[in-house]
Amino acid sequence: MAAPPATSSAAANSSCARLPSAPLRRAPAAVSFPSRSRPAGLAAHAGSSRRLDVSAAAAAGHQKLMGSLTSNEGLKFGVVVARFNEVVTNLLLQGALETFERYSVKAENITVVSVPGSFEVPITAQKLGKSGKFDAILCIGAVIRGDTTHYDAVANSAASGVLNAGLSAGTPCIFGVLTCEDMDQALNRAGGKAGNKGAEAALTAIEMASLFRHHLG
Repeated sequence: MAAPPATSSAAANSSCARLPSAPLRRAPAAVSFPSRSRPAGLAAHAGSSRRLDVSAAAAAGHQKLMGSLTSNEGLKFGVVVARFNEVVTNLLLQGALETFERYSVKAENITVVSVPGSFEVPITAQKLGKSGKFDAILCIGAVIRGDTTHYDAVANSAASGVLNAGLSAGTPCIFGVLTCEDMDQALNRAGGKAGNKGAEAALTAIEMASLFRHHLG
């Protein structure tokens, strides 16, 4: 039999040479911390909003201020109505006046002021508010989009103007100006299938007037 080929000692040594093995590192043990038990009330509402409900705040002893639709004895209202798009604004005015009557606001406590258009509504509302004769001012108008950018200028001016009128006068100025894409949208919101926004604005005026007279005056 042929003898196996000889291998040199150097080759044997190189194949057998090993680096010293590094000590094995143990994976860090998982540390668990005991979870704090939640109060029963928090556990029941863990997934719900943390905001405090107004009714719950009142029940907890916090003071709750809110206007009333029935405590309106002696409240006085100014109504500024734009004549432009009169077919719409007349319907809004009618809805507002009917709502005032329904909630026992006397006719002699309502002053209606007619202005050319919605652009003129804010300055008139501000003047009425600063007179100190009214508890709230209802602003009625209708801005309908046309072929130019005039719509955007008037709609934005009316919205910001009514806001600034209320802030400067310190009297609630209620925004009842429709801003619609076409006449159909406007009519739908002036007594059509979308309700009467003039009536809705009158409700807001009554509530805000009551709030300011009885709680914030």
